[in-house]
Amino acid sequence: MTIRLFVGLTLPKAVRQKLETLQAGIPKAHWVPAANLHVTLRFIGEIDEGAAEDVHNALTHIDVSAFQATLGGLGTFGRGRRIHRLWAGLTASNELLHLQNKVEMAVRHAGLPAETRHFQPHVTLARLQDPPLARLQDFIAGNNLLKASFPVDAFQLFSSQLGHGDPVYRIEAEYLLRGSVRE
Repeated sequence: MTIRLFVGLTLPKAVRQKLETLQAGIPKAHWVPAANLHVTLRFIGEIDEGAAEDVHNALTHIDVSAFQATLGGLGTFGRGRRIHRLWAGLTASNELLHLQNKVEMAVRHAGLPAETRHFQPHVTLARLQDPPLARLQDFIAGNNLLKASFPVDAFQLFSSQLGHGDPVYRIEAEYLLRGSVRE
């Protein structure tokens, strides 16, 4: 049996609510439900249960200090008529990049191939299909001053079930960072 996994960061309720207030005003946008808003540190994909256990075991050895993350600014993935995602960015702080690198190394140590895409920290807000570009540019310009800071004191291993509606994400394991108030 296989399971579809990714490693990410959950967002505090106040940050999810702040992002949710942006979710209107772009025709043909499929907005991500507030409960699904997260930061992906490493997409793993479909793997068998044995490999999933290896990933979990490798992630338990990550020793990184808790830190503050800063959300700020909006952007898109894709170009022109092929723009397909609207996102809120995260500052690529040394602490965030260090955690992401440790996650990448752990996943590779578990026997999975290296990630080939460059890590760009973000929260996907909407999936887009042929968006009206002028409206999208106005939306980004009007909301680009969005800012929010939040503590990162843990990261999570999520499973993802795809279906006809929105994906269903479930936290399979949580890994506390050093200095977490939950330790």
